Amino acid sequence: MQVRLKKTVVLVGMMGAGKTAVGRALAAKLAVPFLDSDAEITQAANMSIPEIFARDGEAFFRARETEVIRRLLKARRKSVLSTGGGAFLAAENRQMISDIGVSVFLSADVDLLWSRVGHKDTRPLLRTANPRATLEDIYTARAPVYALADLEVAADAAYSISQMAEKVLERLEARGDILEKA
Repeated sequence: MQVRLKKTVVLVGMMGAGKTAVGRALAAKLAVPFLDSDAEITQAANMSIPEIFARDGEAFFRARETEVIRRLLKARRKSVLSTGGGAFLAAENRQMISDIGVSVFLSADVDLLWSRVGHKDTRPLLRTANPRATLEDIYTARAPVYALADLEVAADAAYSISQMAEKVLERLEARGDILEKA
């Protein structure tokens, strides 16, 4: 069955939840563009996110993030948009996403997240003396905000990226106002 995307699908959740990987797979299944707000920011700044954080601070980064998300949501062609872990925390971003697109929270427990991000040094928020405890603190603080998303799809370590994308697709189909038969 061919479907047409009526709203941009915005993936939100913690670092390591699979927003980029699942987003790419979902976009391929829907035959729409895949966009990544973090990639857009790093390309525009010609710097990595850790470099932006170090040079300009988190507040500067978050302001650019909101600008980029606004631009991507307003694009004529509907897409799948992966956002950074902190993007959905801003009320302005949540409202904008709700007004223009649909948010999908990829939920994952701390153990799964840690298995995916614990060995990487590319996460500026985890550059602490005890990164696992930091991840747990971030998770505890952010989970109630992520729960405000329009839809939630629970991640499972046993799911492949394709299976996770299929789970998201099932939730979008069940919603009724996001996909239409082409």
